[in-house]
Amino acid sequence: MKLDDIGPQIEDLLGWAPSSWVSVNDWAERMHPDDQKWVVDFCVSQSKSGTDHEADYRALTKDGNYVWIRDVVHVARDENGEVEALIGFMFDISERKETEQKLLDLQKELEELSFKDGLTGVSNRRMLDSVLEQEWVRARREQQPLSLLLIDIDFFKQFNDFYGHMQGDDCLIKVAQVLSEAATRSRDFFARFGGEEFVMVLPETDAEAAQKIAQRCQQFIFKQQIPHAESAVSQILTISIGSGTVIPSHKDELRDFVDRIDRALYQAKQAGRNRIQAA
Repeated sequence: MKLDDIGPQIEDLLGWAPSSWVSVNDWAERMHPDDQKWVVDFCVSQSKSGTDHEADYRALTKDGNYVWIRDVVHVARDENGEVEALIGFMFDISERKETEQKLLDLQKELEELSFKDGLTGVSNRRMLDSVLEQEWVRARREQQPLSLLLIDIDFFKQFNDFYGHMQGDDCLIKVAQVLSEAATRSRDFFARFGGEEFVMVLPETDAEAAQKIAQRCQQFIFKQQIPHAESAVSQILTISIGSGTVIPSHKDELRDFVDRIDRALYQAKQAGRNRIQAA
């Protein structure tokens, strides 16, 4: 298909002289490779059906850059209603696209922030609830073990009272960072449960493997050697952990599973803290 009557404005827009636009191939070849196929297929099909249409895509400028343009095509018909010509207009929409991308980036950032704990930067309770529900359903469907660790910083109130809230916040941030590194597989999930409590969700992990990960969590915290002068069990910061594993059936409830692990954590604290208690 030949291109006729190319206006001089196109040179201002893209840098290409009107004389260089000879056929549809010139139009198609001056598109970004990622846009070319769908734009050409769409515009050609709409043109053949005699339908007005428009498309946004990145067009190549003569100096080798790409700009976003909107191509608006009007179908002109003769007095018998037959398609006589296609009349196209190009508009530079780069600024609009840049604004749209900034809004998309901002929306994504806000969505990510809504699932992050404001202090520690790890996932928050909202994200935890969503992930835990998904992993529970998957474990039940695939009959795979699901393990959960509920982790509590020992004597954190006393830490806060002695060192101050600023140091307490720094401690929470450090503990969150260290414990998140103990979850090594891509599907392992770590979140702040609330206060000084954290949770680790371990899909396809049996009780023995969960115990080893819990021990690793304690070792990671021990290596930090965070002073805790007011702890009744150690001169450095320690953690207590409740752990549990289940292959859920349709009779099991997620809330009951979490409650069992919460009770195990309570037992670990009642037994002296700085220990792991299996549900």
